[in-house]
Amino acid sequence: MATGGVARLVCGRRSKWIVLALWIGILLLTAPLAGKLTSVEKNDNSAWLPGGAEATQVADLQRQFQPDDIAPAIVVYERTGGPLTPADLAKARADVAGMKTVDSVVDESIIGPVPSTDKAAIQVIVPVKITDDGWDALPDIANAITATAENGAPPGLDVYLAGPVASAADSAGAFAGIDGTLLYTTLAVVAIILLVTYRSPVLWLLPIITAGVALTSSQAVIYLLAKYAGLAVNAQSAGILTVLVFGAGTDYALLLVARYREELRRHSDRHEAMQFALHRAGPAIIASAATVVVGMLCLSLAELNSTAGLGPVAAIGIAVGLGAMVTLLPALLVICGRWLFWPVRPRYGTAEPTATGLWARLGGRVARRPRAVWIGTAVVLGAMALGLLQSNAVGLTSAEQFTTEQPSTVAEEALARHFPAGGGQPVSVVANASSAEQVSRELAAVPGISEVAQPVQKGGLALIDGTLADPPDSAAAQRTVEQARKTLHAIPGADAKVGGYTAVVVDINDANRHDNRLIIPLVLLVVLVILGLLLRAIVAPLILIATVVLSFAAALGVSVLAFRYLFDFPAEDTSFPLFVFVFLVALGIDYNIFLMTRVREEAVQHGTRRGALIGLAATGGVITSAGIVLAGTFAALASLPLVAFVEIGFAVAFGVLLDTLIVRSVLVTALNLDVGRWMWWPSKLDRGPREEDETPLSSSEPELTH
Repeated sequence: MATGGVARLVCGRRSKWIVLALWIGILLLTAPLAGKLTSVEKNDNSAWLPGGAEATQVADLQRQFQPDDIAPAIVVYERTGGPLTPADLAKARADVAGMKTVDSVVDESIIGPVPSTDKAAIQVIVPVKITDDGWDALPDIANAITATAENGAPPGLDVYLAGPVASAADSAGAFAGIDGTLLYTTLAVVAIILLVTYRSPVLWLLPIITAGVALTSSQAVIYLLAKYAGLAVNAQSAGILTVLVFGAGTDYALLLVARYREELRRHSDRHEAMQFALHRAGPAIIASAATVVVGMLCLSLAELNSTAGLGPVAAIGIAVGLGAMVTLLPALLVICGRWLFWPVRPRYGTAEPTATGLWARLGGRVARRPRAVWIGTAVVLGAMALGLLQSNAVGLTSAEQFTTEQPSTVAEEALARHFPAGGGQPVSVVANASSAEQVSRELAAVPGISEVAQPVQKGGLALIDGTLADPPDSAAAQRTVEQARKTLHAIPGADAKVGGYTAVVVDINDANRHDNRLIIPLVLLVVLVILGLLLRAIVAPLILIATVVLSFAAALGVSVLAFRYLFDFPAEDTSFPLFVFVFLVALGIDYNIFLMTRVREEAVQHGTRRGALIGLAATGGVITSAGIVLAGTFAALASLPLVAFVEIGFAVAFGVLLDTLIVRSVLVTALNLDVGRWMWWPSKLDRGPREEDETPLSSSEPELTH
């Protein structure tokens, strides 16, 4: 069988050195650019929204009243039990003068000190200008403001820093070193699993080196697109990029190395063995990567900029990872030779051990009663999916976003004890100046608005700020904003728009819900089409899609129960279902592709039922190893102190293991055995009865074909 020019080019006796030299050149060019990726990340919530969102429109219109982007830092002085002393008030007044000297503080706009009505606390609102460094500079400013307030505070007077600046400082601390933490955790997980899988002290290095080169190259491409093409990148998408490149890339490496090791037993020349391995495993690897890439690109249609940006980021990572795994890795493998597999070298002419291994025996047991097996497995998965009844994907408040208590959260609680909870982050309304008085009256009458400031008019527009009675990220505050929009939009000729921090949260949640409804069915359709083209059938793709959806539902159900009763998380982020769905469906279908392409290859010679057993025996070990690697890399997300990352990491890791160990090995195999040749309808494989498909199968081990 011809192996194709591409396979010969990648691992030829001379061309392998050219491939290696090309990748070394790419690495030297991209490494400096990859290190700049964090400089183009945008991690503030408002930057995630599309331009058409109402909160975004208000933010743009506000620049007419205040040309610079301003974020408030709220200094809270609290004397437990009260009342405040004259020394407390004197300290707050002195601090105002000191805070005016802090870089980026808009000194003429500082508000306070303002004592609370219960005379037990003081607040000072310190406006901070967002500089060219963006929100990355806010932690240092927050530290300077806090140091000024804490220095020389009278005994018994507690000092807190609340507001967006404080929240940004805590977020920066949580994201600090995220790239390094994820990278090193992922490297450790992959290295350990590869060592166990290969039982070789050297071989595991090549997939990791190749994945590292792919990650660096993809980071450089993403940096250039973010810098010059407006691609939205944040710490979340950058972190997921690391996990995807190492997880999916190592999966492709495992499949290729397994097929290469198989061919080394059939060919004395390692170059020829790699050519056959690439020719036979290459289509499945490329189809799997294409499925993930197209699935991720579906995210580009999202309303939310952060979700839309994740699509190209992930797609670039997968595409570059694929390129490295089918060019650089084969070149490295044939350059190094068979000694890489020491101490278990695949010697020419020896028997293939998977033919009598664990997965061959499992296939024999499933073959005894395949219909009972797949029905029973489906019922169990359906029962696991019942956990979805406790799903609460309504978003996370500031206090719920972190796995540990943060200073800004404690500060917000102190602020709420003595002042209107939304005082530092008002509802901002921009309307036509001619309707300013009516808009003010209607806004003041909205339940949940404690007070309304005097309108500020400029250029035919009016800016009206309303103070929320509830914490600005609470469900109650969001309902207040929704009611305010409903009320103010109904005023004729006012053209009122409601923005502010809470409105940003409302618009983000609305965009996430829209994206869930649009992208989830679209991804299913895209994956179905790709499977149909790859397998040249209709029945098999429909069955495979059904198994993946069932696996997703079961994984999500168990994850939700774990969040409630194991992790004590009260809710999930509104983007959680979409992210987990895309990762599990796009990545989970990989294993079905790996299995079914081998089953189809064997079915041509042996029939579907015998081919199903041979395919399971041949791919069971490598697919399980690949699933464990991918699950381990996503589990690395749980090393971060952010609830959203922990939730995504746990759900995807559990879902991948469930799909690898149960759905693919048991459910899909049982369906192959029960449905038989009809799996390939309407292709030629389903036409005419085959002796192998009509004869009952025994539990004897299948033989792998050459």
